[in-house]
Amino acid sequence: MAGRSGSDRLLLQGVPRIAFYSGGARCPEDITYPACLRAALEYLGELPGCAHLPRHQAGSPIHCGYAWLMGLTGQAFSLVWEPGWSPANGDVRWLAADPAEPLRRGLEAAGHEGSVFVRSARWPNEADLRRIIIAHLDERLPLVAIGLAGPPEASLITGYDAAGDVLLGWSFFQDMAEFNVGLSFEPSGPFRQRDWYSHLEALVAIGQRIAAPAPLGEAVREALRRGLEQIRTARIAGRPAGLAAYDAWSQALLEDGPALEPDSGDLCACYDVHDNAVGNLAELRWYGSVFLSQAANASLAGDVELLRAAACMAQEHSLMWQAWAAVGGNGRDAAMVRAFAQPEVRQRLAAVIRASRDACASTADHLEAALR
Repeated sequence: MAGRSGSDRLLLQGVPRIAFYSGGARCPEDITYPACLRAALEYLGELPGCAHLPRHQAGSPIHCGYAWLMGLTGQAFSLVWEPGWSPANGDVRWLAADPAEPLRRGLEAAGHEGSVFVRSARWPNEADLRRIIIAHLDERLPLVAIGLAGPPEASLITGYDAAGDVLLGWSFFQDMAEFNVGLSFEPSGPFRQRDWYSHLEALVAIGQRIAAPAPLGEAVREALRRGLEQIRTARIAGRPAGLAAYDAWSQALLEDGPALEPDSGDLCACYDVHDNAVGNLAELRWYGSVFLSQAANASLAGDVELLRAAACMAQEHSLMWQAWAAVGGNGRDAAMVRAFAQPEVRQRLAAVIRASRDACASTADHLEAALR
């Protein structure tokens, strides 16, 4: 499971590569933090379930570990929209007032001890972080990094070279020319990042397995409470969140006309933010519906209400396909950007976002009923 270990170099072998969907048997995984957790647990032989893997336990109620992690962390129920067309609206650290808290939820969902470091006034120096990273890798434990290779999204640290001067791993963005400046690559594919300390924004050091994790039913109920909170919390660190985020998003589509006109220099950037939000919401809600269905089928909480909530989340997924259809399809090209610039198209998009908000509000009602 590991490459050569010593004072200078180690590369864990067999850590699954993370990547935006590129076909094959595995389902799409575009939400980077739970995808990294899934890959780490799969490497450790602890993935709670994946029907696409030959070692999947027959009869297991958890047939999608990615959905399971997304639900337990609460990310499946989330939405944040900062006014001003921020490209960071999907940042997992924005899901709580303390940016380390959503990352700690990931450790909890994975059933592991560990440590979370977020760049701040108490950010460890490079030597201390190097020691932490090397110690975990020497214990055959991959780490999750935010901002290591590419934009500030989650990636995996799976090795080190030159006694830690160079970090090795997998990133969703490592093959994209606009994001891999300064990277080199191992013959087997992992990236090599030499200037890692200046790029790193947060680090999740996955520790040892918790001896007695919470019973599944208890973990699900906590996830439902967390999901209800994510939906009904109107602001997080000053940003519109939950149901209020839908309002801010639809309002931006209708009122930010000057930035969205065909000759505006901001139009393409705004469309990218909108399209990212559509894609993220579609995936979050679909896997959220899978999470709730798994919980209901395993009789871990209020079955009927969970299935109703799952149907509402699946409805949001379908609505996002309507949002894509409004601009001409799923993707990004000049024709879609031109369509987005048309006020009547944005009016249709705003109506779709409001309908999605209504479905999300119904999800919250069903979660509340399930908790009762």
